[in-house]
Amino acid sequence: MFSTLLNIVVPVFAVVAVGFAFGRRQLNTDMSFVNLANVAVFCPALVFSALIDNPIQLGTSWPLIAAGILVILLPGLLLCWVHFKGLERRTLVLGGMFRNTGNIGIPLMMLAYGEDQLGAIIILFVLSNVIHFSLGLFILSHSAGRWQWLKNPIVWAAILGLLLAGHRSLLPEFVYTSADLLGQIAVPLMLFALGVRLSSGEVGDLGLAFKVNISYLLAGASSLLLVAWWLPLTQDWLQLLALSVILPPAVLNYLLCEQYGCQPDKMASIVLLGNLMSVVTIPVVIYLTLTFL
Repeated sequence: MFSTLLNIVVPVFAVVAVGFAFGRRQLNTDMSFVNLANVAVFCPALVFSALIDNPIQLGTSWPLIAAGILVILLPGLLLCWVHFKGLERRTLVLGGMFRNTGNIGIPLMMLAYGEDQLGAIIILFVLSNVIHFSLGLFILSHSAGRWQWLKNPIVWAAILGLLLAGHRSLLPEFVYTSADLLGQIAVPLMLFALGVRLSSGEVGDLGLAFKVNISYLLAGASSLLLVAWWLPLTQDWLQLLALSVILPPAVLNYLLCEQYGCQPDKMASIVLLGNLMSVVTIPVVIYLTLTFL
């Protein structure tokens, strides 16, 4: 089991470490163009090709979709009752709701639970993106975010993938092959870019960042227990959801906090320490889910 865990976790964090080292060596590295290309081209291609190759039956997958939404919303509701001195509620809630389902979640879930789960993994990823760019932006600024999710190419790639999943003959095969090829770039580029981004961050107020991340883990675990009790989830879905709720806060949280002037320095510390803590928490959860679920 130990060697299995190493084979799952080490490749993911190794690519992040390479990006981190590159970012430290190449000071002031501008990844904006690369990140834009990943969000606008490679990630949508991954979502589209994954849904084509791993069709999701919406009629039978509703428990996963409902659970994917609830494990985002419930931590936010629970964290509304928590207060940390010097930390705005919207900063606290945003980091607890939106986890790193893209950069770390997709590769880890595929390695841990198999590529045959990619369709379900992508559903969780798309749900997180839609809610992040709608409710998440609304939390940061009440005047923004209502229709922002419609500008997200990942959402449209998901819709197209769902519509064409049972009708591959409508488009030439080279379209699907091209999308698959482009999509293969997304995951390693996500991990590398995450490392570069983390290399430019500094951890300030370790005590606060640690307490906040512990509260995130507790809120995520509580939400998972409630969702597992309420909904008829399969063993495979429970494994994916268990890992998703303990993922570190998304780096995107920091970027959005910076854009909307919502304590970006504190969010940067929370995100950076959360990703460092995940080196311990992720292997533990993967071990538990593979052993007992």
